[in-house]
Amino acid sequence: MFYTMHRQPLLNLLKNYTPADANETAMWHHTLSFVQAHPDCFERSLSIGHITGSAWIISPDHRQAVLIHHRKLDRWFQPGGHADGDADVARVALREAEEEVGLSSLRLVSPAIFDIDVHSIPAKGYEPEHLHYDIRFLIEADPNEAFTHSSETNDIKWVSLARIESYTSSESIIRMVRKINNYN
Repeated sequence: MFYTMHRQPLLNLLKNYTPADANETAMWHHTLSFVQAHPDCFERSLSIGHITGSAWIISPDHRQAVLIHHRKLDRWFQPGGHADGDADVARVALREAEEEVGLSSLRLVSPAIFDIDVHSIPAKGYEPEHLHYDIRFLIEADPNEAFTHSSETNDIKWVSLARIESYTSSESIIRMVRKINNYN
């Protein structure tokens, strides 16, 4: 009973979400099934996969987004990370964004899900390969505020949406750029 109630806010967000395309629709279905099937979906100890929260941080004029160069994965991504038992995935996204980029001006644009992505994380040490069921939220921040680097990042940048593809070819990030371009 507790676990069902614990998951219900995320299940409600997922049920009210409309994916952008066929690829995201498949990931949305997979995520919904995963959350329904796994009471411990917010726990990193669930070795097959777990819920993560990410922040698509944009400037108030919606022309730039924050990308971090992830130290372990050696790729550019949006800030985000593990829920570690926290069922409030928007709070997870904000917490991870603050930890990874150090901005204090972060503002959740909407409590609704902005994007969903399911991706594989390679095995490392004692952790087997597993899936991240990434729930992403749209967040605005002041592009004039200085970043604070963390041990998880090699670099942090505000990147013009028009130049994102020079940093990454990740379809999930390009999809979020398309969403912002359609959001305006």
